[in-house]
Amino acid sequence: MISIVIALVLATLLASTTFAYNSKPGKGKNNSKEVQLQILAINDFHGNIATSSGSFGGTGRADFLAANIRAAETGVRNSIFVSAGDLIGASPLISALFHDEPTIEAMNLIGLDINAVGNHEFDEGPEELLRMANGGSHPVDGDLDGDPFSGAEFEFLAANVIDDATGKTFFAPYTVRNFQGVKVAFIGMTLEGTPSIVTPSGVAGLTFKDEVETVNALIPELQQKNIESIVVLLHEGGRSDGGQNDCGSGLTGPIAEIAEQLDDAVDLVIAGHTNDEFICEIDGKWVTMADNRGRLFTDIDVTLNRVTKDMTVVAINNVPNLQGGVTPDPVLTALIDKYDALSAPLANTVIGTITTDITEASTVAGESALGDVIADAQLAATAPAGFGDAVVAFMNPGGIRADLTFASSGPEADGEVTYGEAFTTQPFGNSLVTMSLTGAQIDTLLEQQWVGQTNPRILQVSEGFNYEWSDSAADGNRVDPASITINGVPINLGDSYRVTVNSFLADGGDNFSVLTEGTNRLGGEVDLDALITYFGAISPVAPGPQDRITQIP
Repeated sequence: MISIVIALVLATLLASTTFAYNSKPGKGKNNSKEVQLQILAINDFHGNIATSSGSFGGTGRADFLAANIRAAETGVRNSIFVSAGDLIGASPLISALFHDEPTIEAMNLIGLDINAVGNHEFDEGPEELLRMANGGSHPVDGDLDGDPFSGAEFEFLAANVIDDATGKTFFAPYTVRNFQGVKVAFIGMTLEGTPSIVTPSGVAGLTFKDEVETVNALIPELQQKNIESIVVLLHEGGRSDGGQNDCGSGLTGPIAEIAEQLDDAVDLVIAGHTNDEFICEIDGKWVTMADNRGRLFTDIDVTLNRVTKDMTVVAINNVPNLQGGVTPDPVLTALIDKYDALSAPLANTVIGTITTDITEASTVAGESALGDVIADAQLAATAPAGFGDAVVAFMNPGGIRADLTFASSGPEADGEVTYGEAFTTQPFGNSLVTMSLTGAQIDTLLEQQWVGQTNPRILQVSEGFNYEWSDSAADGNRVDPASITINGVPINLGDSYRVTVNSFLADGGDNFSVLTEGTNRLGGEVDLDALITYFGAISPVAPGPQDRITQIP
């Protein structure tokens, strides 16, 4: 059995009341009072240097991103390329196997200028993030690709991340760039809630501060430096029901609330984290997001006033990273080919088969076919006597990163599942933990799917566990304890039950704090290994039945 644990990226137009999303100003033109600047942005790249997608007409891969970024920059005197976090982490095997060094190298070649840290930048801990920035061999695995790693040629920013030992920000809070005599400040940071969605070791010794307070406290300092053009790169998000270049009926979620409270000196917010795409105006500030995995990038044109030093946003477009009509950058293609060849023997190992696509798509109750399968695999690994004696397993939905598709995308046959595909689905390398919880604590766990969450986080559950939750009930009272059953038997709130979760959840991740109270803990194998063993034992694997969680009015 394979077992690799590697802890392993508008202001309104003056002449119109309608924002010109799709009109580009004459590039290269200028006058004595204005400087034109192009800001190109990505978010939530997650190490997808070699990932193609059918979205937006066929997009993806770093070599096409390099070509499309350079095409966008053609004829532009002033341009800067930035990222709003999660550049690395939760990455496919081609990058994660090498601790995301391939993604840093790819972004160096593309010409990334700035990356604001996201929560996934901390997946392997503060010291490893510093290595990403500064270079050097991995402390355990050395130089897995045979070449020295020199680190990032771009800046990392972390305005709201404080190193407790020094009292200073973990990375610089902002950077200032001068464009033909006009200074522009780029403030970069992650969401304040990062500690609740990263393993404790990943954020040990760090404090994450309020986003609004952090930015607003920096404004006087910047203005004292005669800086009036201010861009915030913030790894926090929200949702819009609009298309890739509009805001639909409006923007909701944390980023909308934050943007409204930011000082009016802020001109532009480039967001991330929720993997949506939108262009929205909030309280005179433009807020953008460009999907994820390098499928889109945001092209923003602004003018900078030489006299007032102010920024005016003129046009914004979320542009597909198309694989048609452009020649991929050969240097990036060579980098992808190098790491593809190095990772192929492991990535292409077949671990089992499936009968059809098994996806993350969920029912109205929040249950997915893939979530069922993963939870079943974890229960199978920990139910035997001496291995946990578990009667139920819970899986966090955020730990499921990709579908398992029947159609082959590589040398394997249709229906075959490879190690690389399984890794992409579960890339975090969490270990399984079995603990004892009372029936009352299990009820609390289910209520915490809503309590303390910015959005509902419906845990995926293993076979034999069933319950109902009410869509109309208040948070804290959504689940009727009488509806919770294990193998058809209602739980007793005073009895003790053996429950399996991954190590992230066991430490209270995703605000499931009740799990920190679990007793008689027993560590188990890595979650990915449990899935591989499960596929080896019961293939072909069918999609989960999605009949374990029921939503009622």
